[in-house]
Amino acid sequence: MSMPFGGYASPEQIMRDKADYARKGIARGRSVVVLQYEDGILFVAPNPSRALHKISEIYDRIGFAAVGRYNEFEELRLGGIRYADINGYTYDRSDVTGRGLANLYASNLGRIFTESIKSLEVEVVVAEVGDTADGDAIYRLTFDGSVFDEHGFTVMGGQAEAVAARLKERYREAMPLADALEVALAALTEPGGERPPRGQLEVAVLDRNRENRKFLRLSGARLDRLLPQGAGPSEDEGEPADKAEDKGEPEASAGSDAPTAPEGDIDDGSSPL
Repeated sequence: MSMPFGGYASPEQIMRDKADYARKGIARGRSVVVLQYEDGILFVAPNPSRALHKISEIYDRIGFAAVGRYNEFEELRLGGIRYADINGYTYDRSDVTGRGLANLYASNLGRIFTESIKSLEVEVVVAEVGDTADGDAIYRLTFDGSVFDEHGFTVMGGQAEAVAARLKERYREAMPLADALEVALAALTEPGGERPPRGQLEVAVLDRNRENRKFLRLSGARLDRLLPQGAGPSEDEGEPADKAEDKGEPEASAGSDAPTAPEGDIDDGSSPL
């Protein structure tokens, strides 16, 4: 008597399993908020790690934010930088656009999702600041290569739906930077919960009023000036703002110390951020 073969799974079931696996991994990361404000685009994310950034610069006007497995979205970030540098050098810097980068990421994510046994546990935002607010663009990409052209704001990772609902209640167009930061932090804080201390916040902007490079990381005294006086204590209280950022110079390297995960262990790329 022949025994039935129990190892078969339909393509639909395989895709559902991979999607569920990716969603669970992304939900374990901390939420990231990206929203437009008066002079550009603001990125805010709770991030206890000082070595592993969830928010980064890709090119002159383009920023990158991600949630999920650090080693996976770091590969995407580096690939985006290579794409931007090669196209900007070969053609013209104006030919490097957020939409082009979003299309590249969508193609790679979709191919990996369909062809690989395991999908990437990442969700990504590519944002580009324009000369006016109408020229700003925010693209959110999911693990399967789907692209969403967002307007005003977007949230990914963690309890994204709850954070987005709180953000929608408070968000308004053309807010000053300090107000936009307050709205983002209020959305990221659960009702009755405590806000992350200043030393565990990762904040950056794409400021359309800056010369050349629009990306600016906000930390130290610069971030303290934007936060309300009642905000939680900062681990960086009294630190001067980064002079290299004031001059628009490249950020200093993290040094020779091994990067650490949020829990303080040596990071091997397996911890969701």
